[in-house]
Amino acid sequence: MSIWTRITNAISALSSGETLSDVFDHLRTPPERSVAFTIAVIALGAKMAKADGLVTRDEVTAFREVFHIAHDDEANAAHVFNMARHDVAGFEEYAYRIRGLFGTSQRKGGPDDLMEGLFHIAVADGEYHPNEDIFLERVAEILGMPEHEFKSMRTRYVPDAEPDPYSVLGVDPEMPREEMRRVWRRLVRETHPDSMIARGVPEEAVKLAEKRMIDINRAWEQINRKA
Repeated sequence: MSIWTRITNAISALSSGETLSDVFDHLRTPPERSVAFTIAVIALGAKMAKADGLVTRDEVTAFREVFHIAHDDEANAAHVFNMARHDVAGFEEYAYRIRGLFGTSQRKGGPDDLMEGLFHIAVADGEYHPNEDIFLERVAEILGMPEHEFKSMRTRYVPDAEPDPYSVLGVDPEMPREEMRRVWRRLVRETHPDSMIARGVPEEAVKLAEKRMIDINRAWEQINRKA
């Protein structure tokens, strides 16, 4: 059964009067959590599209880079996207529901993977709109992402110039080298596909880790060259 069929089934199970944002209350454990993750990216991506006022072909392509959508599943994906766009629930309600899904003790992982997907879509059209920045910063705040981690992620996706390697890893330049190494190893470990799938990220979206891994390793190499 494809993830899109599982998503359709989850939506069909909603009671009368429930909205798409209510679906997260029913999807708290694996493998259902991977369904929740996919819906979250679609829903918040749809809400974010309103932030800059335009859904571009590049953004649609970027979404397809995150999730493989077979021809037979396109209608289901479009249905979820349109439900989110027209849902009376605001993006903050979605973010709060997602925070409730993962819980504060599990913040590392799923919510961070979600932010990666949203950044990937936001910059796909070659422009990072100020309203998209406000939107993503607020979502990150609701999900409990510390400000320095949000800035580190933004540095990797929206560099004003050559990304600062210390900012990419989220470390202080004055930090002992061995401590930096531990941070780098932790980031690599968290980015491994097996770790992502264990967190509830569907296999179709594991490619989110590819750019992250490249950026993390490049930053560590740059820091070592400065030694």
